Amino acid sequence: MSAFVVGLTGGVASGKSEAGRCFEALGIAVADADQAARDAVAIGSDGLADVVDMFGAGVLAADGSLDRPAMRRRVFADPDARKRLEGIIHPRVRELLHATCAKATTPYAIAAVPLLAEGGGRQAYPWLRRILVVDVPESVQLQRLLQRDGIDELLARRMIEVQAARRQRLAIADDVLVNDGSLDALGEKVAALDRLYRGLAQQDGAA
Repeated sequence: MSAFVVGLTGGVASGKSEAGRCFEALGIAVADADQAARDAVAIGSDGLADVVDMFGAGVLAADGSLDRPAMRRRVFADPDARKRLEGIIHPRVRELLHATCAKATTPYAIAAVPLLAEGGGRQAYPWLRRILVVDVPESVQLQRLLQRDGIDELLARRMIEVQAARRQRLAIADDVLVNDGSLDALGEKVAALDRLYRGLAQQDGAA
């Protein structure tokens, strides 16, 4: 079991997913909050039943699954609806992530949580031993979004603005990975962090 868990987060288009893949390539278990969010409202789950109870059967697709595009449009237009949906999903995501990391057999585990700052930070995730923030300047985020998603600048800026501010993410960080270079450079930085976390996890286990 991995008692030493590192929270991995970062803004949109910061490269946090690629950083997660680099940790996986080094043999480290990575639990993904996006996957946990899908599992939390899977067909037949209590989470999906609670969503239907709160929002009505109109949120379901023809196959009985959550109609994600429709739900996304609804909560994007209604902050109160978004808070109510988050109240159903976020506790389940935290529980699933914690359970997945606890079962990991690697020296330590990574909990990849894109909205860690927005979701309560350390207070919501007290079992995280360290928080790693993948950081890039906003100008780099903007450029990557335009190239990656093929969207206009107005939408790209809006996607950045609806997330926590860069300073808010950095405020909860124990470690900061500046990802403004090449994939090779990112891999080298992740390898250095991996050595750090393996050492810390070993010390933690010995204590």
